[in-house]
Amino acid sequence: MKRRLLFTLATLMSIGINASTTLPLQGTVIKPTNPNIQYVGRICFDHPERPRFTFPGTQINANFTGTSLKLWVKPKSGYFMAQIDQAAPFKVAVMGERDSVVTLASALPQGSHQLRLMYVIEGYELKPDFRGLILDEGARLLPPPTLPQRTIEFIGNSITCGYGNESVVAPDPFEYETENHYLTYAQQTCRALGAYAHVVARSGIGVYRSYDGPKEGTPNNVMTTEYEYTNLYDRSERWDFSRFQPQLVCINLGTNDLSTNNYDTALLKAAYQRFLKQVRSHNPKAKIVFLCGSMLNGKELEIARTILNEVTEEAHQQGDKEVYRFDFTPQTGELGYGASWHPSLKQHEKMAAELTTYLRKLMKW
Repeated sequence: MKRRLLFTLATLMSIGINASTTLPLQGTVIKPTNPNIQYVGRICFDHPERPRFTFPGTQINANFTGTSLKLWVKPKSGYFMAQIDQAAPFKVAVMGERDSVVTLASALPQGSHQLRLMYVIEGYELKPDFRGLILDEGARLLPPPTLPQRTIEFIGNSITCGYGNESVVAPDPFEYETENHYLTYAQQTCRALGAYAHVVARSGIGVYRSYDGPKEGTPNNVMTTEYEYTNLYDRSERWDFSRFQPQLVCINLGTNDLSTNNYDTALLKAAYQRFLKQVRSHNPKAKIVFLCGSMLNGKELEIARTILNEVTEEAHQQGDKEVYRFDFTPQTGELGYGASWHPSLKQHEKMAAELTTYLRKLMKW
């Protein structure tokens, strides 16, 4: 039966799971308000039966009975990675204008099964929402999976999102189809360390100046503003930081601030200092690690390292000893490139290996 399950999932993965189930829905509909659904990440529940999310890495997990499982979301919600039991994870596309229900598994053996579902793109334009799960008639949810005790928050830009990491052509433009946060250094590090994460990341975002912004800084839509809200570019709900207090915060920013030759290093350093205080105020017990991403090189790489070292040292002098520094090895192209010269899958693997080694020692994990 296990071989049959793997065959079914592999077949679904090979066709991209674009098939839709039309209304009326057949089977047992599990509403998003069911207490046995486990949510991970920044999710807005202002409409409880249609919870909204935009950040990559958002998870919807459940244990269920029966032989099949369907996902019900808003049409054109984007891309997910799904894993059923211990079978290989597979990518789920929900990009049709009218498709809203997709089959995640069928012909499962009778008994209990586990779903792990992750949103793997940045959905600030698509504005996805979750509408429920559909099981066999008479099937039900069981108590949810147990989350790891180790917790991380990743704050970042396109590198953390996974921009273009499924592309192998450097000049390719941004496409949702080739972005996969599940395969980033961040999620690979989580899996290696037995941790789970909340992710606050957006391509092009900076600390004081987003990509190609004015020298004096981008007035809005930088991380210092977006960090306070549940959804990206959405001021309808301030995030309640008591809902998630990570043991570790990893900040991977600065690449966009230094992206074009129109930056002010004094303003960048001041913004980092403010942002550190902002993050610390919301996460008083966490270790905070400033990462220097793999896309910088030359003068800009030295500027980023110098500023981050100074901000970290000054934090220590002011009494915050739990601020740390880590540099990824800069990419050279030896491992290929993703779209727009972003890190390739192999580069993300290398970054994950480097960060895992560092964090294992830092956190004693």
